[in-house]
Amino acid sequence: MNRYGIAFLISAIFVFFIYAFAYAFHAEISPSEIKPGDAFVIKITGTKTLRLPAASLKGRRFYFSRCGDGCFLAIGSTGIRTMPGVYTIKLRAGKKKKNLHLIVAQNSFTTTELTLPDDQVFLSKKDIKRVKRENKRLKQIFQKVSQSRYEESFILPLENDISTPFGIKRILNKKWISIHRGVDVTGKDKEEVKASNNGRVALAEELFFGGNTIILDHGLGIYTIYMHLSNFNANVGEMVSKGDIIGFVGSSGRSTGPHLHFGVKVMNMSANPVSLIELNL
Repeated sequence: MNRYGIAFLISAIFVFFIYAFAYAFHAEISPSEIKPGDAFVIKITGTKTLRLPAASLKGRRFYFSRCGDGCFLAIGSTGIRTMPGVYTIKLRAGKKKKNLHLIVAQNSFTTTELTLPDDQVFLSKKDIKRVKRENKRLKQIFQKVSQSRYEESFILPLENDISTPFGIKRILNKKWISIHRGVDVTGKDKEEVKASNNGRVALAEELFFGGNTIILDHGLGIYTIYMHLSNFNANVGEMVSKGDIIGFVGSSGRSTGPHLHFGVKVMNMSANPVSLIELNL
Protein backbone atom coordinates (compact mmCIF):
# COMPACT_ATOMS: atom_id res chain seq x y z
CA MET A 1 0.00 0.00 0.00
CA ASN A 2 1.44 3.38 -0.99
CA ARG A 3 1.58 6.38 1.30
CA TYR A 4 -1.65 7.81 -0.14
CA GLY A 5 -3.52 4.59 0.66
CA ILE A 6 -2.14 4.54 4.20
CA ALA A 7 -3.14 8.18 4.70
CA PHE A 8 -6.66 7.43 3.44
CA LEU A 9 -6.94 4.41 5.74
CA ILE A 10 -5.82 6.42 8.76
CA SER A 11 -8.30 9.16 7.91
CA ALA A 12 -11.12 6.64 7.55
CA ILE A 13 -10.29 5.03 10.90
CA PHE A 14 -10.16 8.47 12.54
CA VAL A 15 -13.56 9.43 11.11
CA PHE A 16 -15.01 6.09 12.24
CA PHE A 17 -13.86 6.58 15.83
CA ILE A 18 -15.12 10.16 15.88
CA TYR A 19 -18.51 8.95 14.61
CA ALA A 20 -18.61 6.04 17.06
CA PHE A 21 -17.67 8.29 19.97
CA ALA A 22 -20.30 10.87 19.03
CA TYR A 23 -23.03 8.24 18.91
CA ALA A 24 -21.89 6.06 21.81
CA PHE A 25 -24.60 5.27 24.35
CA HIS A 26 -24.23 7.31 27.51
CA ALA A 27 -26.49 7.82 30.53
CA GLU A 28 -25.84 9.86 33.65
CA ILE A 29 -27.48 11.48 36.68
CA SER A 30 -26.84 15.13 37.41
CA PRO A 31 -26.10 15.95 40.14
CA SER A 32 -25.06 12.45 41.17
CA GLU A 33 -25.24 13.39 44.88
CA ILE A 34 -28.31 15.14 46.30
CA LYS A 35 -30.04 15.83 49.60
CA PRO A 36 -33.48 14.40 50.52
CA GLY A 37 -36.17 16.15 48.49
CA ASP A 38 -33.82 17.46 45.82
CA ALA A 39 -34.52 17.24 42.11
CA PHE A 40 -32.06 15.74 39.62
CA VAL A 41 -31.80 14.97 35.91
CA ILE A 42 -31.30 11.72 34.02
CA LYS A 43 -29.86 12.38 30.57
CA ILE A 44 -29.34 9.78 27.86
CA THR A 45 -27.40 10.35 24.65
CA GLY A 46 -26.21 8.21 21.77
CA THR A 47 -29.22 5.91 21.55
CA LYS A 48 -30.86 5.06 18.24
CA THR A 49 -34.18 3.90 19.69
CA LEU A 50 -37.30 5.89 18.89
CA ARG A 51 -39.10 4.62 21.98
CA LEU A 52 -38.93 6.56 25.22
CA PRO A 53 -36.58 5.02 27.82
CA ALA A 54 -37.92 3.34 30.96
CA ALA A 55 -36.59 3.89 34.48
CA SER A 56 -37.88 3.92 38.04
CA LEU A 57 -36.75 4.60 41.59
CA LYS A 58 -38.43 3.07 44.65
CA GLY A 59 -41.41 2.11 42.50
CA ARG A 60 -41.86 5.59 41.02
CA ARG A 61 -41.58 5.96 37.27
CA PHE A 62 -39.52 8.59 35.46
CA TYR A 63 -41.06 10.38 32.49
CA PHE A 64 -38.69 11.14 29.62
CA SER A 65 -38.87 13.70 26.83
CA ARG A 66 -36.70 14.05 23.76
CA CYS A 67 -33.86 16.58 23.84
CA GLY A 68 -32.43 16.02 20.36
CA ASP A 69 -31.26 13.23 18.07
CA GLY A 70 -30.73 10.15 20.25
CA CYS A 71 -31.14 12.30 23.38
CA PHE A 72 -33.66 11.83 26.19
CA LEU A 73 -34.11 13.68 29.49
CA ALA A 74 -36.14 13.13 32.68
CA ILE A 75 -36.45 15.14 35.88
CA GLY A 76 -36.67 13.09 39.06
CA SER A 77 -36.74 13.65 42.79
CA THR A 78 -36.58 11.85 46.11
CA GLY A 79 -38.96 12.23 49.03
CA ILE A 80 -38.06 14.55 51.86
CA ARG A 81 -37.93 11.55 54.22
CA THR A 82 -35.53 9.54 52.04
CA MET A 83 -32.78 7.96 54.14
CA PRO A 84 -29.13 8.62 53.26
CA GLY A 85 -27.55 5.98 51.07
CA VAL A 86 -26.84 4.86 47.53
CA TYR A 87 -29.89 4.11 45.38
CA THR A 88 -29.91 2.18 42.10
CA ILE A 89 -31.99 3.32 39.15
CA LYS A 90 -32.46 0.58 36.57
CA LEU A 91 -32.56 2.14 33.14
CA ARG A 92 -33.52 0.70 29.78
CA ALA A 93 -33.26 2.53 26.44
CA GLY A 94 -34.04 0.30 23.50
CA LYS A 95 -31.75 -2.73 23.82
CA LYS A 96 -29.39 -0.90 26.17
CA LYS A 97 -29.58 -1.46 29.92
CA LYS A 98 -27.68 0.35 32.63
CA ASN A 99 -27.75 0.78 36.40
CA LEU A 100 -27.36 4.36 37.55
CA HIS A 101 -26.35 5.17 41.11
CA LEU A 102 -27.81 8.12 43.01
CA ILE A 103 -26.21 9.20 46.28
CA VAL A 104 -28.56 10.72 48.86
CA ALA A 105 -26.54 12.57 51.48
CA GLN A 106 -27.41 13.29 55.08
CA ASN A 107 -29.38 16.49 55.65
CA SER A 108 -30.49 17.76 59.04
CA PHE A 109 -33.47 20.02 58.49
CA THR A 110 -33.86 22.84 61.00
CA THR A 111 -36.53 22.51 63.70
CA THR A 112 -38.23 25.54 65.24
CA GLU A 113 -40.88 25.85 67.95
CA LEU A 114 -43.64 28.42 67.71
CA THR A 115 -46.47 29.39 70.04
CA LEU A 116 -49.58 30.79 68.38
CA PRO A 117 -53.23 31.27 69.40
CA ASP A 118 -54.89 27.84 69.43
CA ASP A 119 -57.41 28.83 66.76
CA GLN A 120 -54.51 29.34 64.33
CA VAL A 121 -53.09 25.89 65.03
CA PHE A 122 -55.95 23.51 65.73
CA LEU A 123 -58.72 23.31 63.14
CA SER A 124 -62.44 23.11 63.71
CA LYS A 125 -64.40 20.11 62.39
CA LYS A 126 -65.70 22.27 59.57
CA ASP A 127 -62.18 23.35 58.61
CA ILE A 128 -60.90 19.78 58.76
CA LYS A 129 -63.59 18.65 56.33
CA ARG A 130 -62.68 21.45 53.95
CA VAL A 131 -58.96 20.66 54.12
CA LYS A 132 -59.64 16.98 53.41
CA ARG A 133 -61.72 17.89 50.34
CA GLU A 134 -59.03 20.19 49.05
CA ASN A 135 -56.24 17.66 49.69
CA LYS A 136 -58.17 15.01 47.76
CA ARG A 137 -58.57 17.36 44.82
CA LEU A 138 -54.91 18.39 44.87
CA LYS A 139 -53.86 14.75 44.95
CA GLN A 140 -55.91 14.11 41.82
CA ILE A 141 -54.24 17.03 40.06
CA PHE A 142 -50.70 15.97 40.93
CA GLN A 143 -51.29 12.39 39.80
CA LYS A 144 -51.96 13.48 36.22
CA VAL A 145 -49.04 13.19 33.78
CA SER A 146 -49.39 15.27 30.63
CA GLN A 147 -47.09 15.95 27.69
CA SER A 148 -43.96 18.00 28.23
CA ARG A 149 -44.50 21.78 28.22
CA TYR A 150 -41.45 23.22 29.96
CA GLU A 151 -38.45 24.58 28.06
CA GLU A 152 -34.92 24.68 29.42
CA SER A 153 -34.31 25.74 33.03
CA PHE A 154 -36.92 26.90 35.56
CA ILE A 155 -36.75 30.34 37.15
CA LEU A 156 -37.61 31.72 40.59
CA PRO A 157 -41.04 33.40 40.24
CA LEU A 158 -40.03 36.23 42.52
CA GLU A 159 -36.40 37.37 42.55
CA ASN A 160 -36.19 38.15 46.26
CA ASP A 161 -34.60 36.52 49.28
CA ILE A 162 -35.87 33.19 50.60
CA SER A 163 -37.09 33.70 54.16
CA THR A 164 -38.07 30.12 54.97
CA PRO A 165 -36.19 27.24 53.31
CA PHE A 166 -37.46 23.86 52.18
CA GLY A 167 -37.78 21.09 54.77
CA ILE A 168 -37.83 23.16 57.95
CA LYS A 169 -39.87 21.49 60.72
CA ARG A 170 -42.17 23.64 62.81
CA ILE A 171 -43.54 22.45 66.15
CA LEU A 172 -46.59 24.57 66.91
CA ASN A 173 -47.82 24.90 70.51
CA LYS A 174 -45.70 21.84 71.41
CA LYS A 175 -48.22 19.52 69.70
CA TRP A 176 -48.72 20.21 65.99
CA ILE A 177 -45.83 19.37 63.63
CA SER A 178 -45.66 21.07 60.26
CA ILE A 179 -42.99 20.38 57.61
CA HIS A 180 -42.36 23.16 55.12
CA ARG A 181 -42.62 21.53 51.68
CA GLY A 182 -41.70 24.61 49.65
CA VAL A 183 -39.82 27.87 50.08
CA ASP A 184 -41.15 31.23 51.27
CA VAL A 185 -39.93 34.15 49.17
CA THR A 186 -40.08 37.64 50.63
CA GLY A 187 -42.27 40.09 48.76
CA LYS A 188 -44.27 43.26 48.97
CA ASP A 189 -48.04 43.37 48.59
CA LYS A 190 -49.08 43.34 44.90
CA GLU A 191 -45.56 42.52 43.70
CA GLU A 192 -45.60 40.58 40.43
CA VAL A 193 -45.29 36.78 40.51
CA LYS A 194 -44.03 35.12 37.33
CA ALA A 195 -44.49 31.65 35.87
CA SER A 196 -41.42 29.53 36.59
CA ASN A 197 -41.68 27.89 33.18
CA ASN A 198 -44.13 27.21 30.36
CA GLY A 199 -47.22 25.41 31.57
CA ARG A 200 -50.97 25.05 31.77
CA VAL A 201 -52.94 26.52 34.68
CA ALA A 202 -54.29 23.46 36.50
CA LEU A 203 -55.80 25.38 39.42
CA ALA A 204 -56.48 29.01 40.31
CA GLU A 205 -58.65 29.38 43.41
CA GLU A 206 -58.71 30.12 47.11
CA LEU A 207 -57.61 27.26 49.40
CA PHE A 208 -57.80 27.00 53.19
CA PHE A 209 -54.06 26.94 53.90
CA GLY A 210 -52.62 28.41 50.71
CA GLY A 211 -55.17 31.16 50.18
CA ASN A 212 -55.28 32.30 46.56
CA THR A 213 -53.30 29.54 44.88
CA ILE A 214 -52.15 28.88 41.32
CA ILE A 215 -50.81 25.51 40.17
CA LEU A 216 -49.02 25.17 36.83
CA ASP A 217 -48.73 21.83 35.03
CA HIS A 218 -45.41 21.74 33.16
CA GLY A 219 -45.92 18.20 31.88
CA LEU A 220 -44.27 14.87 32.71
CA GLY A 221 -45.50 15.03 36.32
CA ILE A 222 -43.84 18.38 37.11
CA TYR A 223 -45.94 21.07 38.82
CA THR A 224 -45.17 24.43 40.41
CA ILE A 225 -47.35 25.96 43.15
CA TYR A 226 -47.83 29.64 44.04
CA MET A 227 -49.63 30.41 47.32
CA HIS A 228 -50.92 33.37 49.37
CA LEU A 229 -51.51 35.53 46.28
CA SER A 230 -53.54 38.75 46.56
CA ASN A 231 -54.97 38.40 43.05
CA PHE A 232 -54.82 36.08 40.04
CA ASN A 233 -53.62 37.04 36.58
CA ALA A 234 -54.27 33.67 34.91
CA ASN A 235 -57.27 31.38 34.52
CA VAL A 236 -57.71 27.60 34.70
CA GLY A 237 -56.88 25.95 31.38
CA GLU A 238 -54.84 28.90 30.15
CA MET A 239 -51.38 28.25 28.68
CA VAL A 240 -48.67 30.53 30.08
CA SER A 241 -45.05 31.09 29.13
CA LYS A 242 -42.00 31.31 31.38
CA GLY A 243 -41.85 34.79 32.86
CA ASP A 244 -45.53 35.62 32.34
CA ILE A 245 -47.16 37.44 35.26
CA ILE A 246 -49.66 34.96 36.75
CA GLY A 247 -50.49 36.70 40.04
CA PHE A 248 -49.46 39.14 42.72
CA VAL A 249 -47.93 38.76 46.18
CA GLY A 250 -50.41 38.79 49.05
CA SER A 251 -51.15 37.31 52.45
CA SER A 252 -54.26 35.22 51.77
CA GLY A 253 -54.88 31.92 53.55
CA ARG A 254 -52.84 30.94 56.60
CA SER A 255 -50.23 33.68 56.32
CA THR A 256 -48.82 36.20 58.77
CA GLY A 257 -47.74 38.74 56.14
CA PRO A 258 -47.16 39.32 52.41
CA HIS A 259 -44.88 36.72 50.82
CA LEU A 260 -44.93 33.97 48.21
CA HIS A 261 -44.94 30.29 49.13
CA PHE A 262 -43.40 28.56 46.12
CA GLY A 263 -43.72 24.79 45.89
CA VAL A 264 -42.75 22.07 43.41
CA LYS A 265 -44.09 18.58 42.75
CA VAL A 266 -42.00 16.01 40.87
CA MET A 267 -43.16 12.40 40.50
CA ASN A 268 -46.04 13.33 42.86
CA MET A 269 -43.56 14.25 45.62
CA SER A 270 -42.71 17.63 47.11
CA ALA A 271 -39.30 18.69 45.82
CA ASN A 272 -36.98 21.48 46.86
CA PRO A 273 -37.78 24.35 44.45
CA VAL A 274 -34.22 25.68 44.67
CA SER A 275 -32.82 22.35 43.47
CA LEU A 276 -35.17 22.38 40.46
CA ILE A 277 -34.14 25.90 39.49
CA GLU A 278 -30.44 24.98 39.74
CA LEU A 279 -30.77 22.09 37.27
CA ASN A 280 -29.03 22.60 33.94
CA LEU A 281 -31.76 21.68 31.46
